[in-house]
Amino acid sequence: QGKIEGVIEYSTDLFDAPTISRMALHFQTLLEGIVVNPEYCLSELPLLTQAERLQLLVEWNDTARDYPRDLCVHQLIEAQVAKTPDAIAVIHEHKSFSYIELNTRANQFAHYLLELGPIPDERVAIAIGRSFELIVGILGILKAGCAYVPLDPNYPSERLAFMLKDSGARILVSQEVFLAKLPCTVEHTLCLDAEEPNLAQYPDCNPHLPVLQEYLACLIYTSGSTGKPKGVAVQHAGLLNFLLAMQAAPGFCAQDTLLSVTTVSFDIFGLEIYLPLIHGARFVLAHTAALKDLSLLNKLLLDHDITVMQATPATWRMLIDSGWTGKHNLKMLVGGEALTGHLAKALLSRGHSLWNLYGPTETTIWSSIHRVENDNYAVVSIGRPINNTQFYILDPHGNPTPIGITGELHIGGDGLARGYHNRPELTAEKFIHNPFSDNAKLYRTGDLVRYLPDGNIQFLGRIDHQVKLRGFRIEPGEIESVLRQFSGVQEAVVLVREDRPGDQRLTAYITTWPEMPVSPAALRAFLLLKLPEYMVPSAYVLLESLPLTLNGKLDRKALPRPDQRNLICGFVAGSN
Repeated sequence: QGKIEGVIEYSTDLFDAPTISRMALHFQTLLEGIVVNPEYCLSELPLLTQAERLQLLVEWNDTARDYPRDLCVHQLIEAQVAKTPDAIAVIHEHKSFSYIELNTRANQFAHYLLELGPIPDERVAIAIGRSFELIVGILGILKAGCAYVPLDPNYPSERLAFMLKDSGARILVSQEVFLAKLPCTVEHTLCLDAEEPNLAQYPDCNPHLPVLQEYLACLIYTSGSTGKPKGVAVQHAGLLNFLLAMQAAPGFCAQDTLLSVTTVSFDIFGLEIYLPLIHGARFVLAHTAALKDLSLLNKLLLDHDITVMQATPATWRMLIDSGWTGKHNLKMLVGGEALTGHLAKALLSRGHSLWNLYGPTETTIWSSIHRVENDNYAVVSIGRPINNTQFYILDPHGNPTPIGITGELHIGGDGLARGYHNRPELTAEKFIHNPFSDNAKLYRTGDLVRYLPDGNIQFLGRIDHQVKLRGFRIEPGEIESVLRQFSGVQEAVVLVREDRPGDQRLTAYITTWPEMPVSPAALRAFLLLKLPEYMVPSAYVLLESLPLTLNGKLDRKALPRPDQRNLICGFVAGSN
């Protein structure tokens, strides 16, 4: 008597008992909230119980770990040099370089840079091919108290010119072979190969500069929805915290040898260069040919007894498709795009351990990690946050979502970047106040995720149209903007299609102005002048008009599959 009772009837094909129990408690909490605050909107009322809030916001975010607050990454490398000066640090194209040789060359370059009068936090651009000089240049820039701006010299000149100008770099470090392609818009251009005899005259001691953790370590450019790339300002504190977290899991030691297959402009290159060097391990820099010839890549894995390799799912899939049977002592790191259960199963039988990693550039490389094992590959989660990192899954009103309910992932903690360089409005939009912690920020990832009952997190997709392809973050809007600049193109839409399982391709849909035919070859050549190759679509579909919904918006789901009737340029071998 005096009670209102109810019964929940549910399909066991869709729900399990724990989920229904949570839903019942949520409904009860909601009713109690209505009684206490009848004037509130539903979106303002609580849904989680106090016990759930404690679990989701506090217990699952209990990641605090101590780490040195007075050191930077290059100083950890210097300490390792003192311990093992003669150990091999870098291997590239049959040449080996010791820790003392790497440190000496980097020190001499740093002293050379200091003569140009850089100030702390100053950005220095570096456009060098895959070589020992690339590693020397990056370390030398850090030792000089500056932040490096990695530029892939294979990018189109127009894109390189924009990044140079936008970064504000007055110093460009490069090699003679790339000078003709690089814009002459900086005060000083330094060619490491040409200056090598001169650099040998400079001091080889560590330049003991007061480099603070709040200084910039690097400025990484990613695709931007406005048609121009945007620079993410990564600080030393975030980089150091990330590397020490990786030391704990997936783990790394002096006996390891890591194979680097990532381009320098991709933020995850930071793991490949620094993680081995702070541990006294070996870092094998794969030569350019091996990145395109998987038989050469397999040979590198065997010849150097590689124990750790980091790559995107696309690279791992291509390696398997090439006939790679695995390596028993290989620790496989996968990230950059979603790892499917099918690929996870294939990799589990080919190595020692498999780790799925997740993280946007704005939170310094990887922010969560999950070891994939034979009993948990069906739904591959992105795991839990790394050290000193907090995850909050929020609904559109900023409320924490219950277990199993989709929300946008917000990330806080020591890995947060300073923001976007020269983009205060975008920084304010994406780096918001953390309502769960005083004087702290959260980064709005735009990624849709949900909590699994064990506290791990499942990635579900994007709020916007941003995509990940071959590990690269791509804003289709940037490609669309460039397409519309081509004479004859009226409207353009770009998306990723997967018409064959595991084979994702960028596809462009275009409409043209009347009596202005578009040459497919000229269109593709135009894009290659303005965009990196990984952003150039491999199929172009000509439509009379773009499909619209009833309310006049673009209907992306109605965009047709490319076929011989609408295809003006088919899939190009070797392109994305």
